[in-house]
Amino acid sequence: MNVVILAAGKGKRMHSDLPKVLHPLAGKPLLAHVIATARQLGAARICVVYGHGGEQVRESLDAPDLVWAIQEPQLGTGHAVLQAMPLLAAVPSAPTLVLYGDVPLTRVATLQALIDAAGDDALGLLTAHLDNPRGYGRIVRVDGAVTRIVEEKDADDAERAIREINTGILVAPSAALARWLPTLGNRNAQGEYYLTDIVALAVAEGLPVVTTHPDADWETEGVNSKLQLAQLERVFQQNLAERLLEQGVTLADPSRIDVRGELVCGRDVSIDVNCVFEGRVVLGDGVRVKANCVLEDAVVGAGSIVGPFARLRPGTELGREVHVGNFVEVKNSSIADQSKANHLAYVGDATIGSRVNVGAGTITCNYDGANKFRTVIEDDVFIGSDTQLVAPVTVGRGATLGAGTTLTRDAPPEQLTVSRARQVSIPGWKRPVKKKKD
Repeated sequence: MNVVILAAGKGKRMHSDLPKVLHPLAGKPLLAHVIATARQLGAARICVVYGHGGEQVRESLDAPDLVWAIQEPQLGTGHAVLQAMPLLAAVPSAPTLVLYGDVPLTRVATLQALIDAAGDDALGLLTAHLDNPRGYGRIVRVDGAVTRIVEEKDADDAERAIREINTGILVAPSAALARWLPTLGNRNAQGEYYLTDIVALAVAEGLPVVTTHPDADWETEGVNSKLQLAQLERVFQQNLAERLLEQGVTLADPSRIDVRGELVCGRDVSIDVNCVFEGRVVLGDGVRVKANCVLEDAVVGAGSIVGPFARLRPGTELGREVHVGNFVEVKNSSIADQSKANHLAYVGDATIGSRVNVGAGTITCNYDGANKFRTVIEDDVFIGSDTQLVAPVTVGRGATLGAGTTLTRDAPPEQLTVSRARQVSIPGWKRPVKKKKD
């Protein structure tokens, strides 16, 4: 099977210099969602038709399994698919599925049902029934059989009253497409070559035209504005929240979670409100993520507690029963079992052992302005509050660092290390007083 993804539109209503299909939904570009769906269908060839901002689109998403066709100028959907035809798999009996780079939420099962209904020798249309079909092309039937599609701008009053609409997604025999596309005309209200005109050509040839329908309207909704993008973002997050709940995850409020990548949860995981998960995040059994946390490309071991107001950045790996508390940031670091940094700390480029206490205000000074260095803290270390560890430095097993220490050399195991000015009290000292003006 071939898949052609139309992604050449300019997206004027987005009011942005970023090509429309590169605007993110759930942390990845709209077009990336569609490409991922095509891959799940097992397509032999995936061709992306690009145009506006073309090189940026191609550079952002290029991959060995994709081929690219330029559409310049953009003369309509029929013209766009025509540009892809020379690049499709040379199997005349193979069907070609047409998708859209700004329609990101169509489910694989919905597309598979369309493909199965069409087989190798029918034209298959994905249609939907809407209470308000304004803006969509209408499906015209005679005695129940599809005869053509009419765009709204070209429709008369009776045709505008039709509630069955064309989603634009279709599958057709590749050989038939190769015959039809060069014959399309552009005598219509928009002066474009409509892909939908192939329906009348199929009927004229006696080729069967079949239709299937998505389970939900949002599966075929496209993005033409920031408002529509925000609406589909909420749909995506709500669907994902429902799946998490069905898997046994406890969500304090399913409407206040954002997953911008992949979230893998063990048993009895609980997530409080306003948490953001980016990249690939793995939460072990019994993990609790408290309110207002951001986790990105992180692994959290079983029984650990994160937050509230914590940030786990890429490369973070927490062992079992680790506590990372409020206003603690961890980056590219491992923290072993039963260690804790309960508040107001930065742990960057560090390896921390088991049963370590990281006091409030502790910082691993990992960056000298040009290079980054690593801090190693061995098991059973106690680090006092307001401590700075200037990497590269190692704190030996069982060591204690006194509060306020600035550590620039290795601290020996099982000893107290303190680095701070000696406390002095000055008798008779007076605080300066502001002089009064005359």
